[in-house]
Amino acid sequence: MEPVLLGLKALFLLLLYFFIWRVVRSAARDLRVPQESFIMAPAQARAAPVAEVARQRPPQLVVVSSPVLDAGNRYDTGAVAITVGRAPDNTLALDGDEYASSHHARVESGRDGVWVHDLGSTNGTYVNGQRIAGRERLRPGDTLTVGQTELRLEQ
Repeated sequence: MEPVLLGLKALFLLLLYFFIWRVVRSAARDLRVPQESFIMAPAQARAAPVAEVARQRPPQLVVVSSPVLDAGNRYDTGAVAITVGRAPDNTLALDGDEYASSHHARVESGRDGVWVHDLGSTNGTYVNGQRIAGRERLRPGDTLTVGQTELRLEQ
């Protein structure tokens, strides 16, 4: 009887270690988020004319209307993401906009364009009047609405 119990204990420990290994492996895989590089590969750098690369400026978010921000203010969508919301730690702090969540949306620029992420806001994030779910690509001329604040993407 004792050898059977010893075998069951060993099997239990083996299954426990296997389970823990799977949990750690799964968590590590979820943490590995692909990073986009803003540095061109050598082949891309040789292919791009120097003057054209130097002239390119990042698209900008322009305030169309807002109860808090001045119309016409411009914000670059460059290497650093723009966060929008009522909390003071946002890039665009909408302290007086009662329809904006504390951390409402994030605008990021990548090699494949400018993207807006709704951060689980209560009243939603809108692109050209359509509520978005999660992530949406912005194109020049698109209107982004966060709370009562309207922003337009310009090249």
